[in-house]
Amino acid sequence: MSSLKNKNIIVTGASGGIGNAIVEKLYKEEANILATGTKIEKLEKLKSKFDNIKILKFDILQHEKIEEFINNATNELGGSLDCIVNNAGITKDNLTIRMNLDEWKKVIDINLTSTFLMCKYSIKKMLKNKAGKIINISSVVGHTGNVGQANYTASKAGIIAMSKSLSIEYAKKNININCISPGFISTAMTDQIDEKHKEAIIAKIPSNRLGRPEDIANAVIFLGSDQSDYINGETIHVNGGMYMG
Repeated sequence: MSSLKNKNIIVTGASGGIGNAIVEKLYKEEANILATGTKIEKLEKLKSKFDNIKILKFDILQHEKIEEFINNATNELGGSLDCIVNNAGITKDNLTIRMNLDEWKKVIDINLTSTFLMCKYSIKKMLKNKAGKIINISSVVGHTGNVGQANYTASKAGIIAMSKSLSIEYAKKNININCISPGFISTAMTDQIDEKHKEAIIAKIPSNRLGRPEDIANAVIFLGSDQSDYINGETIHVNGGMYMG
C-alpha cells in the first residue's frame, strides 16, 4: 500500500508539464490532490483527466491572499494538509545590464517570496497535524548560474537556502522540507529552444538527453512518502548528471 494513499496534497503550477506529471503520479498513488494554477481552462482539463482531484484557480503573486488560499485549499481537502509541492514559477530572462527592475522583482516575488509564504502558511497547518512534507522545486541553474538569468537563478538559489533554514526550524515538529533541482526537462518551455542550442545543452548532459517531467514527479513521490522521513533540508538533483552537487 502506498504511504501517499489518502494524503492531502497541494500542487502549485499544476497545469504545466512538470506539474501535470506530478499530479498524475500522485493520482496513481491515490493521494487526495488539490491542483492550483492561474489558467482555469487548463485546471478544468486536468480535472477531466483525473476525475477525483480538486482544483482551485489562484495567482500566487497575490501575497496578501496566500493565507486565505491555504485555508481554502485545506478545507477543500477535508481540513488537514499533509504535503505541498511548490512547483509554480516564472522566467523573465535578460542580460543583466538590460534587465529592468520589474523583470528582476516579478521573478523574485513569484518564485521566492510566494514560495516562502506558501511554506509559512502550510507549516501552520502541518503543526496541527504534528507532521508534514514540503517539497520546493528549485533548478540546476540555482547552483550553476546561467547567462541572462540573474533574477531566476537568484530566486532558485534562494529557495534552497530558505528551505534549509525552515527545515532546521521545524524538524523537531516532524515536518520535512526539501528541494528538487531539475536540470533541463522536456516541457513547453524547453520546446521553444532552437535545435542548435538544444543540441549544445544535451552535449553537456552525461545521460545524453533532456529529462522527462516524470523524472521530477518520481522524486516528488519519494520525498512526499514515508521513505524520506529522515531526509531534511536536502536537495535532490534530477539532471542526468549535468551537475553533481
